[in-house]
Amino acid sequence: MLQKKAELENLHIIKEDCEQYRRIINIDNERTCDCGKTHINCMTAKEWLKSQIGVWQFYYEKRDIRKKDLHPATFPISLAKKVVELFTHEGELVLDPFVGSGTTLVAAQDLNRNAVGFDLQESYINLCSQRLSQKNLFNKTKQLAIRDDALNIPLYLSPNTVSLIWTSPPYANLLNRKRKNKSRRDRKNDQYLKVEQYSQNPRDLGTMSLDEYTKAMGDIYEALLPLLKPKGHCVINVPDMWWENQRITIHVSLIQELRSRGYELRNTIIWDRTNIVNRIGIFGWPSNYITMGTTFEYLLDFWKPE
Repeated sequence: MLQKKAELENLHIIKEDCEQYRRIINIDNERTCDCGKTHINCMTAKEWLKSQIGVWQFYYEKRDIRKKDLHPATFPISLAKKVVELFTHEGELVLDPFVGSGTTLVAAQDLNRNAVGFDLQESYINLCSQRLSQKNLFNKTKQLAIRDDALNIPLYLSPNTVSLIWTSPPYANLLNRKRKNKSRRDRKNDQYLKVEQYSQNPRDLGTMSLDEYTKAMGDIYEALLPLLKPKGHCVINVPDMWWENQRITIHVSLIQELRSRGYELRNTIIWDRTNIVNRIGIFGWPSNYITMGTTFEYLLDFWKPE
């Protein structure tokens, strides 16, 4: 029995063959910090002031996943940490419905937050486990990666337990095409003409048209709303994209859809990526402007109305 308990405490992943599969999981969600009751996070005054600027920049570190063959669309640990710090206290529960390479879980581990992430791809769940294996000995929180459809998340978590839903989801069918843009061509690497897609699973949001994608996201997030604590935040990282020479406003579609499902939009933050994008041909010089959208993305901040 003691050995079984130890195994559960060290568990990083849940798959179809686990006892915990599609059952309510035992994970803490209450704050463990010494902050005052009226404090909305654990930040210092200086950290809080820096977070009030509506345009953010971040840098990658050695632990970040940058290889496209491991995951085609990662974001920096520093971005995840900023969002988690801003909207939660230590000990509270963070949920990532599309956890991918596990960056949200790594950030939560660093910041002493409990976290659960979901993904359809077994290879990504295994990657999460590898990244979480370097556990901080002073961290008493739990981080779990679960292989399952995001529609099934309510089978694992109780209502009013999640303080933050944070993710960078697939961006409709943005990646589901051959990469022909100038920067890939000039670099002459193996990304040129390659389809850098997560999978071709019909439940993968990355295979869907914008209309299908928007409805699927709405269905998922409507089911997640009861899990959020009152005034718990939901932050989604998305760009817009170009398709057949037209700008596809993914962020507008998601704002409208989540509002219709019961969420309230609180802020729109710009992630300024000019310090990390590859500058070779990325701005379309000298004949077009259409790639300027790659230099920034949106962080859409919603919450659950009280």
